[in-house]
Amino acid sequence: MQVICLQDVALYALVEEVVDRLKEKYGAEQSKWIKEEQAMELLNVKAKSTMQQLRDNGKIRFSQPQKKIIVYDRDSISDYLEKHAKDTF
Repeated sequence: MQVICLQDVALYALVEEVVDRLKEKYGAEQSKWIKEEQAMELLNVKAKSTMQQLRDNGKIRFSQPQKKIIVYDRDSISDYLEKHAKDTF
């Protein structure tokens, strides 16, 4: 039998990460406003300049509560993706 020792800080960090992953996987309550990294992942966008274009052209809703903080409306991203979805034959 192996024993693994962790400092309490590392243990709590590990537990938080596991909880976050479970929430993602099983659809725990999602917040309306998401960070840029999450929005880029949902849209499969690699460049921040593309996000800037989507904001400038009014394609997706965003909020800028502080100068360097931009958050995106999850629903508007879903609507944007639905609008650009192609039906199969």
